[in-house]
Amino acid sequence: MTTEAECLVELNNTSQLQRLLTCFELSKTLVSTFDLEALMRTMVEKFNELIPARNWSILLLEPQTRELSFFVVVGLEADQVQHLRLKVGEGIAGTVAQTGQPIFIQDARTDPRFCTKVDEQTGFETRSIICLPLKVKGELIGVLEVINIENENFFLKTYLPLLNILADYIAIALDNIRSFQDIQKKSFIDDLTGYYNTRYLAWTLDALVQKTMQEGACLSVVFLDMDNFKQVVDTHGHLLGSKVLVEVAHVIGRLLGPQDSLIRYGGDEFLILLPHRDKTGAYDFVCRLRRAVNQSCFLCEEGINLNVTASYGIATLPDDARDKTGLLKLADAALFSSKDRGKDTIMMGADLKKETDETPSPRSG
Repeated sequence: MTTEAECLVELNNTSQLQRLLTCFELSKTLVSTFDLEALMRTMVEKFNELIPARNWSILLLEPQTRELSFFVVVGLEADQVQHLRLKVGEGIAGTVAQTGQPIFIQDARTDPRFCTKVDEQTGFETRSIICLPLKVKGELIGVLEVINIENENFFLKTYLPLLNILADYIAIALDNIRSFQDIQKKSFIDDLTGYYNTRYLAWTLDALVQKTMQEGACLSVVFLDMDNFKQVVDTHGHLLGSKVLVEVAHVIGRLLGPQDSLIRYGGDEFLILLPHRDKTGAYDFVCRLRRAVNQSCFLCEEGINLNVTASYGIATLPDDARDKTGLLKLADAALFSSKDRGKDTIMMGADLKKETDETPSPRSG
């Protein structure tokens, strides 16, 4: 017959096994995903299973400013702390960032290192804190904080070893994600102009269309193609022709808003993504762009003082199309119509809607 003591031992072993399994599952996910949103969702779910505390957060060290900012927060509304920054050496988190050593304090209010900035901003009352450094190859990249542990003695015996292991996994995962994102960003950049390439378009447009439809917002796409560009290349050569494309891209870039994107679509053709711009807003933007291109002087350093024009096609979601393919197809058809009408013109896809239902899909980049 099983005694009460044996039952307690078995229960404790089962709980310990469950904690190890939870930590193992989280560690697998942390090193297998490069999706920051997926990573955060997993952290929220697994940490809630693993750590019996009122609040926890991950703060990352910003290399340029040497300040800590909140990356993941559980137990508080993220928007309450998203703009807060802690300097290295400020508060418990800042001290851990400065020394690279973990800190555990049972009563934050009696510790002179404690900073009340977060509590004052959020109304939260911090009592106990465990803060661990997140390091990769000896370099600190952030800190992990666990606030108001439910049972401190039990936590220190049962969870702290797992938390140290978890902090190592988090640091490795974050470093992997940053490295991947740096590589990804470089792969999205057009070597000639320094703006985006078609790889970026393929990566971002599906999500952008989905978000636009869900929010009931607008998304306009502009195709533009340089007029008579072959003559420019034939007259001045490929190197100077390429420089004209770079200078044109800079003219366009100066007119873009924070959410807009310029993509070199191929050859002498560009595509512009204009989130939250309806047909009228997109048309007004393209009118300003056309004037800017037409009034600009290119290859001035070479003493050539070249003037160029372009043709433009515009389509808008959801008025003109309901999906990515229809949007690109209509904008591309509008561009061709602009060329057919004498070049240096702007054509709205809405005016071609009936025709484009029978038009082939847009050309690949």
